[in-house]
Amino acid sequence: MNDTYKAGEFSKMEERTKYEKDRLLEEAMTDYGNDVYYVVYSYVKEHSLAEDLTQEIFIKFYQKMDTFREDSSLKTWIISVAINHCKDYLRRWDTRMVSISNKINDLVKGKMGAPEQTVIKNEQNSELIQSVLALPLKYREVIFLYYFEEMKLAEIGASLDINTNTVKTRLTRGKALLGSTIKRREVYKNG
Repeated sequence: MNDTYKAGEFSKMEERTKYEKDRLLEEAMTDYGNDVYYVVYSYVKEHSLAEDLTQEIFIKFYQKMDTFREDSSLKTWIISVAINHCKDYLRRWDTRMVSISNKINDLVKGKMGAPEQTVIKNEQNSELIQSVLALPLKYREVIFLYYFEEMKLAEIGASLDINTNTVKTRLTRGKALLGSTIKRREVYKNG
């Protein structure tokens, strides 16, 4: 057996051996691990949580890899799995309650709005990424996939299960929102 497998070679087989599944998982993690992590981070905005969810996504990928039908590229399929997993995670009741509890704890402890922490946070994250993360989800995900993941419009549509024209519209509106946000920040900074 050849030790260097490509994802497309596996998808043609109906049943994969454990060795083949392990190799495909390893390749997918190597090739798309960072992409999946960044997509997840764009949803949850927390590094350790994004790492945990990325691991869960690759476990789900391993369990369901036999269902990949090559209707799209493997990257598009994995990103689609990641997006759906993140949306499911964010919809869970316990997730919303933990998020609300964390915000309340931060308010009680005086962490929110502290000038020192605001400066540190602004230094750690670029203004562009902050602006993108502040966009509504439907614009944020399209802009993130297009500019940061360099996916084509059709791939984004397939990943999000929306029409390509909808992707174009969201991308245009998202860019406009992003532009106005950046202009407002510049005016505020410059007085």
